[in-house]
Amino acid sequence: MTPSEPRHVLVLQGGGALGAYQAGVYEALSKAGTHPGWVAGISIGAINAAIVAGNPPERRLERLNDFWMTVSGGWALGPPGGAEVFRAMLGDASVGWAMAAGVPGFFNLRAISPLLLSSGGPESLSFYDSSPLKSTLERLVDFDRINARETRLSVGAVNIRSGNFAYFDNTHQKIGPEHIMASGALPPGLPPIEIDGEWYWDGGLVSNTPLEYVLDQDGAGDLVIYQVDLFNARGPLPKTIQEAAEREKDIRYSSRTRLNTDAQLRIHKLKASLAKVLSLLPDDRRSDPDVAYLEAYCHENAVTVVQLIYRDRAYEGSFKDVEFSRQTMLDHWAAGVGDGDQAIAQRHLHTPAAEVGDALTVDPGLGKAATPDLGSHKFTETR
Repeated sequence: MTPSEPRHVLVLQGGGALGAYQAGVYEALSKAGTHPGWVAGISIGAINAAIVAGNPPERRLERLNDFWMTVSGGWALGPPGGAEVFRAMLGDASVGWAMAAGVPGFFNLRAISPLLLSSGGPESLSFYDSSPLKSTLERLVDFDRINARETRLSVGAVNIRSGNFAYFDNTHQKIGPEHIMASGALPPGLPPIEIDGEWYWDGGLVSNTPLEYVLDQDGAGDLVIYQVDLFNARGPLPKTIQEAAEREKDIRYSSRTRLNTDAQLRIHKLKASLAKVLSLLPDDRRSDPDVAYLEAYCHENAVTVVQLIYRDRAYEGSFKDVEFSRQTMLDHWAAGVGDGDQAIAQRHLHTPAAEVGDALTVDPGLGKAATPDLGSHKFTETR
């Protein structure tokens, strides 16, 4: 990567079984020759991110496929077109099996229900045991490679005592399987994970996307961010109680991606306006420490956010993130490949050439492009 080239970042939202979509997006990026130098994730996104960062580029797809074949199973025959009732029935059966028996290589149902325990340990706080995930991560992820920092890895979790977000980042600390497991420890299903005397739950409890963390990092340079969301913030008004449950989950876990990008746009506009005002000051005021501080604050990098959002099928319901059937996994993966291919083509068509300090370009979704006038900033929205 030359100094003028932006750093590619893969940002992965949490979403359980829907995470195969992210693996498909990565396949599309890989085919296009895009290998991220930084991957950030939460929950299932943290697992996918660790597999990417913990393997050389030529083995990443193989390892992602190994993980998703391990955790999915059962029926893998495509039904006749339009057989949504059939797919819904099979999906419900898959969800029921996962809840009753667990998911291979991921979690097992505890022999004793936590409702019968009061010891305060992990066994009392979760219905499932996530130790199979530790073995899977140790098999598929080279943590020595992660800690050699060949690819930056950032995963988010929540400190149970403080309720505050915590990011584990290999630029600041050594990363092991426990950090990835902490990011995906969603209660009351999965147990909290202890790291250095503190206990952590799934980062999705606070925010299901690490986008804000990535955008807030100082010295990150020019970035092209591929934000892969598994829950859609936009959707129709529900008509049934089942649709209401699904819509509530979509809203809760979409995690304000547009709020983050809109806030960054406001910051970029503020910096541009401040830079113009400072340019009007006479030269003898340039040495003032406050002016120098403000001038340094005005420096900004070019950022492109390409947002891809998984779109549910009609047969999927509120438990779509626990539906680990083989056919549904393959469908999610294929959807990721298709959307990834289209997003890459759209970006080459619509992304303007960005000068450092001049642009925050956001491509949320796929479709027509619109470019509002934001002064010296260019905000390209592709929806």
